Amino acid sequence: MQEHIFCLSQSFKVPNGRCVSDDDCVDGEPVIAGHGIKTGLCINSTGTCEIQAWCPVEYSKRPSEPMLTEAENFTIYIKNFIRFPKFEFSKSNVLDTSDGSYLKRCTFDKEDHPYCPIFRLGDLVSWTGHDFQDMAVKGGSVGILIEWNCDLDKDSSHCNPEYSFTRLDMNLNNSVTSGYNFRYARYYKDQNGETYRTLYKVYGIRFDIMINGQAGKFNIVPTIIAIGSGVALLGAGAFACDMILLYMMNTSSFYRERKFEIINFKKDRTKAKDGKTGHREKKSRKTAAEKEAANSIKKTEGSETTVESPSTESQSVEKRGPTIPRNTGQRYSAPLSPQGAQPKQHITFSSLN
Repeated sequence: MQEHIFCLSQSFKVPNGRCVSDDDCVDGEPVIAGHGIKTGLCINSTGTCEIQAWCPVEYSKRPSEPMLTEAENFTIYIKNFIRFPKFEFSKSNVLDTSDGSYLKRCTFDKEDHPYCPIFRLGDLVSWTGHDFQDMAVKGGSVGILIEWNCDLDKDSSHCNPEYSFTRLDMNLNNSVTSGYNFRYARYYKDQNGETYRTLYKVYGIRFDIMINGQAGKFNIVPTIIAIGSGVALLGAGAFACDMILLYMMNTSSFYRERKFEIINFKKDRTKAKDGKTGHREKKSRKTAAEKEAANSIKKTEGSETTVESPSTESQSVEKRGPTIPRNTGQRYSAPLSPQGAQPKQHITFSSLN
């Protein structure tokens, strides 16, 4: 039982409550990590400051024996609902049955009774890998995770809850934070109107229940979007690699030579012009050859008659004598001898075209 008065002493374990003189105890200053407010007086017998608080102050002591020994066979009822509004699907972890006595005689078992929501405390702690009697000394915190992974393309009987258990307060170093306890007080007044309270510090086991669920169902539209996004990301990846290799690497010139083909537009245009000119020359040559062939054919048809010696063909045109026209389409020429000898008469008949 505690009364709200001036306490003559503060625990010496609290550093901020120690003092040597009254100057160390500032009136109205709270005691850090203590239990009240300083009054300005230093109690020399204890070496601590006088405080105004609920007195006597709490004396903390850890229990040495299990306080929850018989709670191992207690049971806890966990009821859970899951709902996926997009697919208009909902389900519970309780068996859908019309037997009213089922919940009174079942306990959870992963193989035989997966839809029984009643759990034994000793089993819950043992599934975390710890002993219940060890946890019963200082208490503890147990996490219960219920997972729903449902494929709604299959029957609803394939959508079942999966339980996993872990201890949340356990540290490898077994620090002072391990265990679970809390305080609460009950207040009342006596016949004189004085206020009193009774402070309780209790140890227990805390259960933190976490629910996680996901469900899926095939749909062609998200599938197409996912494929398109993947293809787009592949293109973006190739572009990023090209930028790095072309502009950020020391061997970018080597990669650029392998990736791109250099085209000289001026040289190609010159080649194109040369090709066109050669084609025209070939065409003109072909036309001249055709004309010569046509002239030879016409001369053959005109029955050209030539009487001359082989030696006269090698003579130059400039050394021939004057040409005198005889008839229409005929001409006469008398070649001169280079040695001044008497000229030989040479008569040539030809038809003019």
